[in-house]
Amino acid sequence: MARLKLGVLISGRGTNLAALIDACAQSTYPATIALVISNHKDAEGLEKAEAAHLPSLVIEHAKYPERTAFDAALSNALEQAGVQLICLAGFMRLLGTEFVNRWAGRIINIHPSLLPAFRGLNVHERTVAAGVKISGCTVHFVRPEVDDGPIIIQAAVPVLPNDDAKRLAARILTAEHQIYPEAVRLIATGEARLMGDKVVLSTGDEMASLINPPIKSD
Repeated sequence: MARLKLGVLISGRGTNLAALIDACAQSTYPATIALVISNHKDAEGLEKAEAAHLPSLVIEHAKYPERTAFDAALSNALEQAGVQLICLAGFMRLLGTEFVNRWAGRIINIHPSLLPAFRGLNVHERTVAAGVKISGCTVHFVRPEVDDGPIIIQAAVPVLPNDDAKRLAARILTAEHQIYPEAVRLIATGEARLMGDKVVLSTGDEMASLINPPIKSD
């Protein structure tokens, strides 16, 4: 069975890229990374791609006068690499409607909250300030609206009484590294199918799309 070809878009450290690299290194994993693209030439994630001997490109958004031109450059590079699924992994640029529609059903993102709660930026600071007891992360198909789209998988993470944004972010990041490769696996095997505004699992076990680790102090 052919492995699903991924294009991973990054802007910074590339920790979720690293989780995908580790998953794709397993012979039984149904996906492979065909291309890594960063919009910053000094992104640490590019070093991870190089260490894994993965093809990578830098397409700097600042060099394009319009968003549409930048988006077109991204699309062309991804298509030339034969990418079948785009994984946004800390990619800190809003993608235009034309790009998102062009890749509809073939682009996913990971966000550090239990969507639809806490869309946008400064998520962990806002979560702690709101006093919620449970947070987490979400992998979802991308729609033109920010942090919107059918949910593939989520992980629930406790917000502890002594948490600040940094401590909570670290706990959630650990969960991100668990669910992003799993979301890709579900898509690559056909176990997760996009049907309208929802993702349906072929097993019928909707709880398989929720990871709920035990609550413990750290």
